[in-house]
Amino acid sequence: MVRQLGELENAIMTRVWQWNRPVTVREVLLDLRSERDIAYTTVMTVLDKLHRKGWLRRERAGRAYRYEPVSSREAYTAALMNDAWATSDNPAAALVHFFGLMSPGQREALRDALRVAALSPSDPSAPDSPEGGPDTGETGSGPAR
Repeated sequence: MVRQLGELENAIMTRVWQWNRPVTVREVLLDLRSERDIAYTTVMTVLDKLHRKGWLRRERAGRAYRYEPVSSREAYTAALMNDAWATSDNPAAALVHFFGLMSPGQREALRDALRVAALSPSDPSAPDSPEGGPDTGETGSGPAR
């Protein structure tokens, strides 16, 4: 059930990013129904949950809401990975297993990301930081919490 909910959240967020405009529950529902049988209330609940988590903002449009993303797909993915990693009693072992699941291309992307992270200052609020301080949404090289 939890995995299915996560998959539905991802499917909804994917549509919101792809459409790149405010969306209604009904629009998302109609598109999702091309892939699966799903209830209006399920889509409404997931959109509300994503709003409460801070991933979507919403604005009233008559009796309905229009939802739009607050952040990028990359920031969302990073937060999901960080949340999953934070649940482990042994983060190092979890990373080893995660790396084992990666394709060679994903491992190369990880190497590239580590090189970029090594070039970034470890404290983005430092006065010399090119990110300009903590209000930019950037994080240091370690996991954020």
